[in-house]
Amino acid sequence: MTATTAEWVSKAEGDYDAASILRRSRKRSRYDAICFHSQQCAEKYLKARLNEAGLPFGKTHDLDVLLQPLSGIEPRWMGMRPALKRLSDFAVAVRYPGWATDNAAASEAFDTCRRLRELARLSLGLKP
Repeated sequence: MTATTAEWVSKAEGDYDAASILRRSRKRSRYDAICFHSQQCAEKYLKARLNEAGLPFGKTHDLDVLLQPLSGIEPRWMGMRPALKRLSDFAVAVRYPGWATDNAAASEAFDTCRRLRELARLSLGLKP
């Protein structure tokens, strides 16, 4: 694994840890943050896999855009496309007024993040 890929993985794990801790919290205000950190974790794992494959990617939070170049090397990941598209919404909008999430959205976001994390870690030769 390249040093840059390892950095992406480390940053992704930070977001995964944050989302995991927030899920155990009982505060209602945690839902937006769970969604945001779940999206960030997935984004960083996609960028880690792209980096490891030597595939270029720009500065984007759109998980579908990041997923597309991986279709040839990670075809199983394409089944996650609809869920990743929904998760992309939490990159920016959820951080501002006018958008709020709930427990169902937070659960779905974290589940999507967790599934992609498992696939990415296996692909990168890491323990799930």
